[in-house]
Formats: sequence, C-alpha cells, structure tokens
Amino acid sequence: MRFRPCIDLRNGHVVQIVGGTLSDDHSENTITNFETEQSSAHFAHLYKTDHLFGGHVIALGPHNEQAACQALEAHPQGLHMGGGITPDNAKTYLNAGASHVIVTSYVFRNGQLDKDRLQNLVNTVGKKQLVLDLSCRKRDNHYLVVTDRWQKFTKLAVTEQTLSELATSCDEFLVHGVDVEGKRTGIEEPLVEMLGKWSPIPVTYAGGAHTLADLDRVNTLGQGRVDLTIGSALDIFGGNVPYKDVVAWHNKHA
Repeated sequence: MRFRPCIDLRNGHVVQIVGGTLSDDHSENTITNFETEQSSAHFAHLYKTDHLFGGHVIALGPHNEQAACQALEAHPQGLHMGGGITPDNAKTYLNAGASHVIVTSYVFRNGQLDKDRLQNLVNTVGKKQLVLDLSCRKRDNHYLVVTDRWQKFTKLAVTEQTLSELATSCDEFLVHGVDVEGKRTGIEEPLVEMLGKWSPIPVTYAGGAHTLADLDRVNTLGQGRVDLTIGSALDIFGGNVPYKDVVAWHNKHA
C-alpha cells in the first residue's frame, strides 16, 4: 500500500475543499478548508523530493491549466492529471509531464457509461496512461458513480462486475468517497473494503482521512491493495496530520 499525494487547483490556486460542495453555478456555497499562495510547483517539487509517485493534480473548474502544467513539469512522470480531461486536451497534459490522465465526466452521458467515448480515450492516450475516476456517493445501499463536480448521479454502481469490466480499459482507478471527502470525519470503510476485494488493478481511495491511523485502517480493510490519498488533514494543507509522518509510514510500507 502506498500514500498518494494530491494537488487540488481552483482558479489557479492550490486548495482543499469539501468536494461535495463544489458547484460552478453557486461558488459561494463551496466550503474551502485551505487555500495558499504557494505554487502548485512547490508541492509537486516536495513530492518529487520525497519520492512520492502516482499522486494526482485535479483541476476544480476552469483557469487551472497553467498551474497544472507547472506542477506536472516540476515532477515529470510523477503525477496524474484530472479534471475536465477529454481526447482534445489529454495529450497537452501528458506532454507537460503527466504519467496518466484521469477521466470521469467525459465517459458518461445521460447517466450511462458511454463505451464509445471510453474507447475514443483509450485510442487517444492508450490504456496504460488512463485512470478512470469512479468517485461515488451512497444511495439506496449502493455506491453510485457521480459526475459533473460530483453533483450528478449516474446509474453505474461500483461493483465487482463494474471494476472487472472497466479494468480492461484503464491502468488504475481513483475513487473518492464523496460523502466524506474533505470533511475529515473518517473514511468510507465499506467502500475501501469493497475496493480491496474487487479491484483487479491498482486503485486509490480518497475521502475522510483525518489521522495517521487511517493509513493502517485502509491497509487492513483494503488488504494492502488500496492506496490512500490524504488531503485536508495534512499539516501542509492546514490540517493536523504531519506530512513527514505520512511519508515515513509510506517508506515503511510501500
């Protein structure tokens, strides 16, 4: 199991937000846990120095391309890039240094997985450079994938069959537990357990982590097969979990 770092960008600034509150139409409702004038490249360089790979840069809305590319250039082949990725812009970020691009909303239409769009992405960037974001919210005892700033429910549930089928089209999965993302109230334990049992390819879980012990918890629940992102809880993002302790844990267990 590995720790996967993150760089979330909003209007060109590094932020940490409560993910489920993000909306382009009602930006005043977005709950921001942290925002800094330090550059995206600053954090990317930090991750490079600490030999952390496979983290993600996420563009939360428009006006983030320059900051995203600066981060990717500071840690070449060390970060994945997500947020508004399409076949038209994917190669821009790969050429800037991303090892993978992360895709969600583009491959869904009218609440359904669009297999033609997914295949178009595979043809454009290649399976080995594609991460599918299956971030989800719980409804009627199912974890359903959500799109468009995590506001729209799709009809696709995170199941063993779903993960098995989609694994043929991508290199990894990224899964935010959206109901707890950014809240620092604890991880979605059932979701982590499911991912550990069912995912046939590498998978990263994000959402709700708030103590160093969450690394051990995810390691146990995910059977060592689920990596963890910690964002708002880290002291480098204004939280109380020492980043250096997380890196030490990672070096011991990765």
